[in-house]
Amino acid sequence: MAFKVTFIGAGSIGFTRGLLRDLLAVKEFSNIEVAFTDINEKNLEMVTALCQRDINENGLNITIQSSTNRRKALEGARYIFTVVRIGGLEAFTHDVEIPLKYGVDQCVGDTLSAGGIMYGQRGIAEMLNICKDIREVAEKDCLQLNYANPMAMLTWACNKYGGVKTIGLCHGVQGGHKQIAKAFGLKKEEVDIVCAGINHQTWYIQIKHKGDDLTKKVLEAFENHPEFSKTEKVRIDMLRRFGYYSTESNGHLSEYVPWYRKRPEEIKEWIDLGTWINGETGGYLRVCTEGRNWFETDFPNWLKEPALMYSEENRGEEHGSYIIEGLETGRVYRGHFNVVNNGVITNLPGDAIIEAPGYVDRNGISTPHVGDLPLGCAAVCNVSISVQRLAVEAAIHGNDTLLRQAFMMDPLVGAVCNPPEIWQMVDEMLVAQAEWLPQYKDAILAANARQASGNLIPTRNYKGAARLKTKTIEEMQQDREAANENARESDKAKERPSVKR
Repeated sequence: MAFKVTFIGAGSIGFTRGLLRDLLAVKEFSNIEVAFTDINEKNLEMVTALCQRDINENGLNITIQSSTNRRKALEGARYIFTVVRIGGLEAFTHDVEIPLKYGVDQCVGDTLSAGGIMYGQRGIAEMLNICKDIREVAEKDCLQLNYANPMAMLTWACNKYGGVKTIGLCHGVQGGHKQIAKAFGLKKEEVDIVCAGINHQTWYIQIKHKGDDLTKKVLEAFENHPEFSKTEKVRIDMLRRFGYYSTESNGHLSEYVPWYRKRPEEIKEWIDLGTWINGETGGYLRVCTEGRNWFETDFPNWLKEPALMYSEENRGEEHGSYIIEGLETGRVYRGHFNVVNNGVITNLPGDAIIEAPGYVDRNGISTPHVGDLPLGCAAVCNVSISVQRLAVEAAIHGNDTLLRQAFMMDPLVGAVCNPPEIWQMVDEMLVAQAEWLPQYKDAILAANARQASGNLIPTRNYKGAARLKTKTIEEMQQDREAANENARESDKAKERPSVKR
């Protein structure tokens, strides 16, 4: 088989190397074209060298086409993996640190809340440019496989305004599926699930083992589990009150709803610091920073380590390679994908991006009818969809009024801040991130003037209720395997340390 796959944002070592391994493990794909592109030339060179070494060690005659020229990399591509982080860790730092001054304490800040909304503004502006390039130089009717967050917002913008068929992909469903099986003392492959909702707020609405329905037994299993009962307090409380387990981690979920992170003195009651994903303030920013610093410092040693082996048993669980395999070979794959709703989930808006079961074969990607979500679960999703809709339209039109309304409607921001505080916080974030927000030129000028006036609401020197220090290179050298694992994995909470007692 001969076709071309392009990775945009290929300097992201966690996604790029693993996705390439998964793709080239398919025996029919030994002659495909692979192109990498990134705006960071240094990281692109390092990742290209590492992945080319893997390819060579696996005996494949493929030479990666690596270029900082995105249009050149996209020429003739049939599939595009998008793994970008617009603004990098510099902008991500603003997403976390500025809201903290107003009391908004986020664990991740890449999907909803103040950080996720601003991440969407940066991402959508650039995704429209990416879509333009795809339309003009990629293969006709190509498919974009988006791994970039905020998943729903970016996928929504690409499908509605970008003119490129885009499927959003995430590993949250697989992670929760594994957890549920573990809670029952079973293997993942022994448990069948149906999961539906929106990205990072997808609900396991059906769980079965050998025909036995376990859905109503999940709460008891998690409450009695020695680890999960301590590390997943938010998820268990949501399960207790809404009746269904949610895909997203304890820390992520806590920042999407108004109840668990609004009072600093209560946050530690709901989280655990055994690993960042359980609720650490700015935890994802910390591990991403550590991973980047480690890879850039330790890269020469990575080239000395054994290459990744391209084999079926070494493939990961990311959906991307399996989708391409299904489309090209006809082998059927079942997963959970982010797509335009179009009536699949009947009590969520038809134009929203939902996450639901999907099937892939040579005929394409099919999403079966789900019907209504349980009413409470749908209510939680619909609140987030309202924020997403406002944020997408704000980013597309450079409308800072819609942007401020998105902040007001956000569950956590609205629980913590009053309207004048929200207005000022948006001003501060627009000014700090001006270089990545070309659509807000006029709004940023006005915000800058207000910031310079001196007539400002006092803010706090608040570092968060559960902040941990970013490790130095010297500290990471004490556990090289953990540092390597953090840097190489796209799912940076895949292997979780034991809970702190």
